Amino acid sequence: MHIGLQVPSFTFSGGPEQIGPTFGRIAKEADEAGLRSFWVMDHFFQINVVGAAEEPMLEGYSALAYAAALTKRITLGTMVTGVTYRHPGLLVKTVTTLDVLSGGRAWLGIGAAWNDEESRGLGVAFPPTAERFERLEETLKIAHQMWQGDESAFEGEHYRLERPLNSPPALQRPHPPILIGGGGEKKTLRFVAKHADACNLFDGEELPRKLEVLREHCEREGRDYADIQKTALAFLRDGTSVDAAVDTVGRLAESGIDQVIFSQATGQDLAGVLGEAVAQTEKIVPAGR
Repeated sequence: MHIGLQVPSFTFSGGPEQIGPTFGRIAKEADEAGLRSFWVMDHFFQINVVGAAEEPMLEGYSALAYAAALTKRITLGTMVTGVTYRHPGLLVKTVTTLDVLSGGRAWLGIGAAWNDEESRGLGVAFPPTAERFERLEETLKIAHQMWQGDESAFEGEHYRLERPLNSPPALQRPHPPILIGGGGEKKTLRFVAKHADACNLFDGEELPRKLEVLREHCEREGRDYADIQKTALAFLRDGTSVDAAVDTVGRLAESGIDQVIFSQATGQDLAGVLGEAVAQTEKIVPAGR
């Protein structure tokens, strides 16, 4: 069992000039505490479940590049990139760059996108749901092709790449792990079974059903369910309790989750707390689970 940290809010005390130092400190503490992964949301406006749209929001891959320079071991990803935000060829190039510069620690976290408010605000195209899922599957195919070193032209319904060259190649083999966020049972979890290395689901009552649906999709796709890393996004509602974190990890491990990613609420400071939880959970749940 592994533990990760997501930082979704950059509303830190001290104003904008303190965002860099504070975010950097959190990344370094998470790394030094032995956490497995470090995540930021890929949004351009703050989302309403976290705060007002006007609250500070960093561009995801710039933030991860900054974190990469300050850390040594922790893996780095977005939770998750909306497929409409970046052309797939450029997205693969961006994640590859992060992988190379971090020494092989990048994830591709991706989903079908949902936040039309920021898309309208910044003038980014936001097609209907069905098309977004079509674009998501094409993007996943492009990612696999580029990371395989296949430069042949890609001709899809929505994307056409004449020469998908990707040099330098990613350091991780066969490629940086692909995580798909979301629990949609008909398409999202089918795409996980078909194209991804990991899923991300919410900690909640529907979690067991989502995992069972994923298992069924794996059977239909001829994919070993055990090969997919199951991650869950969790919250510490009671503040910063190590015991609560340990209890959450144990409960989710029993449900079949391989990595718990705690989302740090505005005002929380979880890196040290989760570091203590790592030490305690390793006594309960094998780290390689």
